[in-house]
Amino acid sequence: MFLVGLVGLYFVTGRVIQADQKSETFSTFSSYTLSIVPMFLLMGHFATLGGMSTALFKAAESFLGHRKGGIAMAAIGACAGFGSICGSSLATAATMGRVALPELRKYGYSGGFATATLAAGGTLGILIPPSVVLVIYAILTEQNIAKLFLAAFIPGILAALGYVIAISIYVRLYPDAAGIKAAVPYGERFKALFNVWPVLLVFALVVGGIYQGWFTPTEGAAVGAAGTGFIAWVNRGLTRATLVQSFLVTARSSAMIFFIILGAGFYNGFLALTQVPQEISNFVVSQGFSPWVVLSLILVFYLVFGCLMDSLSMILLTIDNDFTWKDFQAKNNNELVAIFGNFINRVVVLTQKYYEGKTPLVETFTEKENDLLDKVYSYPEKIGNSYFG
Repeated sequence: MFLVGLVGLYFVTGRVIQADQKSETFSTFSSYTLSIVPMFLLMGHFATLGGMSTALFKAAESFLGHRKGGIAMAAIGACAGFGSICGSSLATAATMGRVALPELRKYGYSGGFATATLAAGGTLGILIPPSVVLVIYAILTEQNIAKLFLAAFIPGILAALGYVIAISIYVRLYPDAAGIKAAVPYGERFKALFNVWPVLLVFALVVGGIYQGWFTPTEGAAVGAAGTGFIAWVNRGLTRATLVQSFLVTARSSAMIFFIILGAGFYNGFLALTQVPQEISNFVVSQGFSPWVVLSLILVFYLVFGCLMDSLSMILLTIDNDFTWKDFQAKNNNELVAIFGNFINRVVVLTQKYYEGKTPLVETFTEKENDLLDKVYSYPEKIGNSYFG
């Protein structure tokens, strides 16, 4: 996305200014709220070191393992539980894969069925709060993080139930794809269930604290990371070596996510200048499609995108750009004129500063003015070209 965006901007504008790259990078990553991303990722690593992922799977397996396809259902339940303290689909799938895959193989689950179950269960990591993807979406579209977390609860639960129903249907159609484990006594079941109390404690502390107003989502992420780290240390899973390893893995994952965000920013800028989203939108409107047809087409596109990229990349390429365009379309002409008038006024003032101080013009923009420029440049082609010179 980063390369396509830069090359596209070069062909559209005739040049790509290094200062534009610098200001875009700074304006993207100077947000304090983005610190929530590494905190949630670190919380997931600490939870794994503390044995929470294993405890979740053992508890779910003790209640469901004796049913046909029960271990696969238990893996889905464990993914949902781990997603409540992790926030990353990749981390959820990888962690539960290490925990559940040996058990699935041990009891005769086919390779394709087992891996498909864990891959599908991993998606619950970004649905059930706290979610890294929801945080990034909220930041880019200026939405309330707490409200998005609340809105994701029901879809996450429905998705988990849907996966369980799909597993139940599949094992009835293909009985040889799954084995059955002997039933566990109720005493062992409740003992395994009791062992998941750290997960419930961390989830209640983070999510409950956010909704009670005890701390902001960013502070809640830090509290959650500290809490899971303490539990991992008490359980002797957190040592100096594992602590350093957790920091390194978190740093790599955060850098990957941030670079995707940066690449999507340049790519969306290229799309805004070329008016591709608006042309597609106008074409769809002109065809007179019903809402259900449009929704079906969107799902088909996401299905194709899902074969080529991860969920975060899809969201950054589609929802964010679409939100910006619709947000501006919803404004009336007077509001748009006021925004553009304010923009012109600031350009005049800053240009005067540029000639007086002989400093690069782009470096004189404040964060507020950069946000204004971003909004204006993403609206019509003429205004967008004025931003890029």
